[in-house]
Parts: sequence; structure tokens; C-alpha cells
Amino acid sequence: MVHADASNFAENVTKEEAYQQVLDQAEGLFYEQRNWVCNLSNAAALLWHAYHSLPSPSNQVNWAGFYVYDPLSTPERPQLILGPFQGKVACQTIAFGRGVCGAAAKTQETQLVPDVEKFPGHIACDGDSRSEVVVPIVVKGKLVAIIDVDCKVENGFDEVDRDYLEKLAKMIGEGCDW
Repeated sequence: MVHADASNFAENVTKEEAYQQVLDQAEGLFYEQRNWVCNLSNAAALLWHAYHSLPSPSNQVNWAGFYVYDPLSTPERPQLILGPFQGKVACQTIAFGRGVCGAAAKTQETQLVPDVEKFPGHIACDGDSRSEVVVPIVVKGKLVAIIDVDCKVENGFDEVDRDYLEKLAKMIGEGCDW
């Protein structure tokens, strides 16, 4: 059983080390637990605490969480619905193709956005957000959810974030019953 100490992150670790801890702790938390609500909730908490243990810009993350495919949407008008997260209240639904999250959902490709103000159709759920990374979670070719992380500074994310969040997305996709 994994203890709440799983979300304690040491100071002065690299971003790579913090992400590796997220992956290791998520693996332990997901062991024999396939409920997506439980797993996404714990993953959001792990990410939140990991970012806030790191120096800037990572510690400027102001939202970390998930949107899931809305089973009540239609094939003609697919949308995401808010899932577990850490941060301020958020948009409740997002249409595929709208904003950074919707772009990731529609294309099933990671969106690494250094300046959200320059992203066509950006949805400003939190006006403090300046950069964003969104990673699709795809199972058997179907989008089931996305990881969404916002930062209060421009260029808050890089290829390290992309790489580790894509690893987390794969783990979540395989570790949950959708």
C-alpha cells in the first residue's frame, strides 16, 4: 500500500528525478486499482506536489489535472468533461478542436504551447496561465482523456515535460478500466 508520503518530493532534485518519482509512485498507487477516477485523482496530486517542489518555472504551475472523454457527447460533437485536478476551478466541458485541450483531443497529439496567448482559440479558464502542455491518453486508438498542465510563466514546459507526461499518459491508459 502506498502512503500519503508518496507525494512528498525532496528539494533540490532535478525535473527528471521528480518526474521519475511521479511515475514510480503512480505505478505503486495503480497496483491492483484500475478505477480511472482513483488513479487520475492520485496522479493529479502527484504532479501538483512534484511541480511545487521544483525551482521556477516548474513551481509556477497553477493547474494540473485531467479532462476525460464525455460519454454523453455525440460522435458529431465530441467533447471532454472535467476530471480530477489540482488548482483553481476550471472549464467544465471542452469541445474537440477548441483550445489547447481540444486540439490535443482532436489530433491525439501532444500540444506543447510556450505562449497560450498565441495559440488560436485558446480558452482562458485561468487568466494567469501563460504556457501549457496537454498530452492525450489514447487506448486502442481511442482518446479516453488528456493530461493538462498550465503554468503562470511563458515557456514553462519543455521536451522533458513532454517526454515524462507521455510516459505517464501511457501508464494511465494501460492502468485504468475505461
